[in-house]
Amino acid sequence: MTLVLSTVRPGLEDLVTGVRSVVDLHADWRETARLVAAELQRHMPTPDVLTAEERMGDPDRYVSHTLYVEPGGGFSLVGLVWRPGQVTQIHDHVTWCVFGVLQGVEHEELYVQRDDHLVRVGVNDNHVGEVSGFAPPGDIHRVRNSGDGTAISLHIYGTDISRVDSSVRRCYDLPVRD
Repeated sequence: MTLVLSTVRPGLEDLVTGVRSVVDLHADWRETARLVAAELQRHMPTPDVLTAEERMGDPDRYVSHTLYVEPGGGFSLVGLVWRPGQVTQIHDHVTWCVFGVLQGVEHEELYVQRDDHLVRVGVNDNHVGEVSGFAPPGDIHRVRNSGDGTAISLHIYGTDISRVDSSVRRCYDLPVRD
């Protein structure tokens, strides 16, 4: 299985090379996320980097497809497919993350934790071609497909996603106050 994941899919070669060069700098997580976001912006793939079957999604939940894992675990590329209305829980991450929208619109709500509640501090609608990145701490968010069609995004995580199983560190079940 790892052999397949460490094989670069067509359309991702330049992106993988660029991300590898950034990760090899060993910068702090925020700087790494900023530099990886620039690489994704330069080498944004098209939705057909996923197979037709992968692009179908699942009617019951958003799905993720691990597309590449760097040997040694330095980073992973994951395609996420969202049908209309599908949403994540409010969560944060185990490492830096960069994402770009390949198809559709992804609505993102950003939060900070204050004692026993969360405060919404931002809202973004991310459209095709837009790239964003972040690093813990300060990465609490929720994402949903706010469009009428399937949304597809490419996420790059600073870990071997096949080893840790999920980029999510913690889900939050706290009241939200604006």
